[in-house]
Amino acid sequence: MPGIGPNTRLAELHVHLGGSVDPSVMWEVAHAQGIRLPTKNYWRFVDLVTVRPGRAKSFKGYLDLFRWTELIQSSPTAIERSVYQTIAGAYRKNNITLLELRFNPMKRNRGGEQDLDHIMMAAVRGLDRAELEYPVKTGLIVCLDRGFSLRQNEVLVEKAAKYAARGVVGVDVAGPYSKGFRYSSLKQLYRKARREGLGLTVHAGEDEGASSVRDVVEHLEPDRIGHGVRASEDEKTMDLLRERGTVLEVCPTSNLQTGVVKDIGELKRVFAALKSRRVRFTINTDGPEMLTTNLRGEIRMLTGKGVLAEREVEEANRTAFEAAFAQRRKV
Repeated sequence: MPGIGPNTRLAELHVHLGGSVDPSVMWEVAHAQGIRLPTKNYWRFVDLVTVRPGRAKSFKGYLDLFRWTELIQSSPTAIERSVYQTIAGAYRKNNITLLELRFNPMKRNRGGEQDLDHIMMAAVRGLDRAELEYPVKTGLIVCLDRGFSLRQNEVLVEKAAKYAARGVVGVDVAGPYSKGFRYSSLKQLYRKARREGLGLTVHAGEDEGASSVRDVVEHLEPDRIGHGVRASEDEKTMDLLRERGTVLEVCPTSNLQTGVVKDIGELKRVFAALKSRRVRFTINTDGPEMLTTNLRGEIRMLTGKGVLAEREVEEANRTAFEAAFAQRRKV
């Protein structure tokens, strides 16, 4: 790939910790903690925590996979190793020199059994070790949840702010659809996060339509939007994104595997619409191990299928470096 060769430095902004750890590591961590898994067969376990090509899951089915990965990662030891392995593997396999890794610490503390500060400190230790051993710049993004109470999400923002000097660079809103949830309910929390110097991103325009993207932009004013592909269905929404300078964190294989985008033809239409309206976007995996992909694989797929030209992929990579919250960190 001229322009994106093996020595090209890459940046990835949308990676979930629950989908980014090698299954063999997850297997070892689970057994070390005495977690009772639903199978004693390693290969069945791999099938349990991954989405294989040609075996697409529903969007809900994809989110259900995180039940197991979050359970396995529910200890300080597991979190530290998971963060380290993800960053180290990203550099070794793909020469990713800038990586932002997101997770919800409240989904790793066993319903309050584990102390959140221990979980956060463990994540920071994993990040520190990876940056010590490899020439990478990284950052943690704390995920709020659409199914959590306002108080729970408030605590998560407080923890993100507390550890901003130790490697937390932003906040996100993720999680499955929850009846009655309104993005506007988080307006004050997002304003607080911005005052604390944190970058703002939000999952929208994935399992919900273009209206969710408009809702997020108008009420939460994020720097970036996770996925956001459904914004391509509405020209006014795309114009709003361009005017605000909001960057989309597009995850092609993830959207194809979960049926958010039905096929390559639709993926081409999505990118064509974004390009025609000059909406800035980046290329990401969402969860490389869970989706059995990696960032260079995403690039090969997009260029090989004629979805993007090589120069457009290069531009998306430059945008990722420019839009990264981790660039604000002093390492």
